[in-house]
Amino acid sequence: MSSGGWAAHSPLAARALAWSEGRWTTPPAAVASDGDALLVTAVESSDAWRTTAYGFVHDTEHALVAPLPVGAAMEVSFTGDFVSEFDQAGAFVRVSDEEWIKAGVEFADGALQLGAVVTHRFSDWSVAPVPQWAGTRITVRVSRAGDAVTVRARSGEEPFRLVRVAHLDPEAEAEVGPLVCAPTRAGLTVRFASWTIGPADAALH
Repeated sequence: MSSGGWAAHSPLAARALAWSEGRWTTPPAAVASDGDALLVTAVESSDAWRTTAYGFVHDTEHALVAPLPVGAAMEVSFTGDFVSEFDQAGAFVRVSDEEWIKAGVEFADGALQLGAVVTHRFSDWSVAPVPQWAGTRITVRVSRAGDAVTVRARSGEEPFRLVRVAHLDPEAEAEVGPLVCAPTRAGLTVRFASWTIGPADAALH
């Protein structure tokens, strides 16, 4: 399913998740309601990274996670003012302290970037510039099937684009949900408009 979206044949019904269904991996500086949306303010120096190239371990990300079984997909939609180096938001997939994935947008090298970090003891990082996404509503979709997690994203109502395909043990217990980090400043607030779960994508392509 190249454009993403819920697979109609799956027995798992798509539904909105209540914010109360998640747990924080690290509590943010502040959380507030805005109608059905959730406003999350990051703590300065919050981040997720393990060792590679930089030599440090950061595990202070603000992720509101809930279980994601094999055969399911989760989406988060959000807006934010990403203007300082490494401001970021998206979705976080957590198996353990040493195994996780974060995917979404990040302000780096003077532009908004779309990318992912996949961590199996050591982190990697891949990005591509999306300056045209600044100020838009962004949706990140994480689909789990077999031994893989497929990450897609889009701005507004445009078609989903593939961000990453990563290995995930089908026996692993994984949690997924909205993510905010602000490695270099205080005051980053991201507005999460929706959090949904439903069936995994019917196909990789």
